[in-house]
Formats: sequence, C-alpha cells, structure tokens
Amino acid sequence: MSEENKGKDTEVLVEKVREIEAIKKTSKNDDQENTARILDEKRQFTEPLSDDEARRLMGKHSRRSFLVGGAAVIAGYFGYGWLRKPENFYIFQKGFKFNEDVSQKFFGNNDLAPEFPLSRAGARSNGAIGLGEDFDPADWDLQVVGAANANNYPQYFADISFGGEDNAPRSMDTPPAPNVPVAGLLLSLDDIKALPRIEMTTELKCIEGWSQVVNWTGARFSDFAAKFPPPPNTNYVSLVTPDRGYYVGWDMPSIMHPQTLLAYEMNGAPLEAIHGAPLRLVTTTKYGIKQIKRIGRIEYTNERPADYWAEQGYDWYSGH
Repeated sequence: MSEENKGKDTEVLVEKVREIEAIKKTSKNDDQENTARILDEKRQFTEPLSDDEARRLMGKHSRRSFLVGGAAVIAGYFGYGWLRKPENFYIFQKGFKFNEDVSQKFFGNNDLAPEFPLSRAGARSNGAIGLGEDFDPADWDLQVVGAANANNYPQYFADISFGGEDNAPRSMDTPPAPNVPVAGLLLSLDDIKALPRIEMTTELKCIEGWSQVVNWTGARFSDFAAKFPPPPNTNYVSLVTPDRGYYVGWDMPSIMHPQTLLAYEMNGAPLEAIHGAPLRLVTTTKYGIKQIKRIGRIEYTNERPADYWAEQGYDWYSGH
C-alpha cells in the first residue's frame, strides 16, 4: 500500500473516532429518552466526589455492612439454638394458638374444598409411623371409646383393651395403654361400610409442601358420629393406631366437616397397607400429619388429646 493511501485511511479512522466521541457527548446531554424525564420525575444530583472521597465513603459502607451482617449471623445462630430448646416451644405454641383461634372463628361446614376430575387422581406414600409389621387385617377391629349409651349397642364389650405389639413412644401422655381394661364398642369394617358411601376426589396437602390429588371412598365422620354419637358437648376426638405408634387429636368442628371421611378405598381400590388399610382418616381441612392411617381406636373426650407431631413442636391444630 502506498504512503498516500495509508495517510487517507488514517484520516478516515480519525474522523470516525471524532464522530463517535461527538455522539457520546450528545447522548450525555440529550436526555429525551431518559426514564426520569419521560415520567416527569424530580432529579437531584450530588456534587462530584474526588477519588479519595469516593474510596473513603466506600470503605466506610463496606465496614458497616460487614459488621451488621456479622452481627445478624451471630444473632440468628444463637437465636435458632435458643428457639429449638423444648422449654422455649411456648413461643411457637402461642402463635399456633392464635392461628387456631382465627381459623375456628371463620370455620364452617359450608366451606368446601374444590373437587377434581377423577383423571387427575394419583397416589403417593409418605410416613409409615404406626404401621407396624405385626398386623393381621383379619384380626382388626375398630375400638370406639366414650360413645353415649355404648352399652345399648350389640357391639359393646366390657373390655376392649389393646393387646399385642405396642410401639407407643414414651412421650405419649394419654391412654390407651396396652392391657388396661376399658369398655367400649368393637366395630368391623362392615359396620363402617354400612354407613352412607361417599366418594370425593380432593387434594391431600402435606405439611412438607407437596400435594397430591386422590380419589377417596368411605363414610363421613359426621355420619359415623350420628350412628355412634359422642356425649353432648364433647370437644375432641382422639385417634390411635392399633400398635399405639401414631396418634392424633382433633377438634370436633373440624372432624365433623362433610369432607372428613373414614376412608376404606383409594383410587377405586381397597386401601393398601402403606396407605393405611383397612381404615384411615382423610380430610380437606388439615394437613396430612392429622390424617391418621390404620385407625385402631376412636375416643371421644373433653381433654385435648395427645398428638404425635404436636409433641415434636408442630401445630396441634394443623389446619390449612
């Protein structure tokens, strides 16, 4: 390339650079596309800082952020440890009680959860506490304790105490204890199936955060309570597995909700062992931890019943 052509190319590049710089300067001054201008916002600019002033200010904020963040981490660590101590559970319990009072204030039997097409029904197994291996469905009976005028029923027995395997955790502070005589009813699965048959396809919600649409068939607990009623003004219901390994306590309004069932079928087939055969509780009013599998005893009571997960610090009410 000749020296003359090189000189021309250099001049072109220089001119281009000048054009670009001019455009940049114009863009800085021309704020027609500026968002603040379009929205007619008031703008206030600080005086320019020197490099030394900017470094000093940045260093100050960095030290402050580090100290504040470090203090927050330390406070969170020790606060978490303090809250985990059983003697401090009362803080959570006060919050749970407040939530329970609010929920019960607005609770009503006309508030029904949505039902879903049968095509969406599925299955998921979770939790096997109380489903001991030493169990023969052929020997299963449902014990009912505390029913009004129980001795008028042909299913009444003077002693229906638990026997066999006993997996009750030591924390369980209420009956039933094994081999302690107690009077009540012994019901068969046919007694439950003789009640009006109800089918619903609803969403089972786990306290862990997942949910599953399931098709259930069984009898409403309210129909069960009409057939085998509690004494007047009974406040609670206790439900326990045959091996006493799992137990839940329910408030009477929730368990009498029309979408609370004693279920014996799931997705059109008899319950499998992992899902609580031969009889389990299902509901749309509470999380899965209250939907006890393999019910062995139902007891009407006016004392707030023991509850497996409530004893671990969870919400006794567990409504959603």
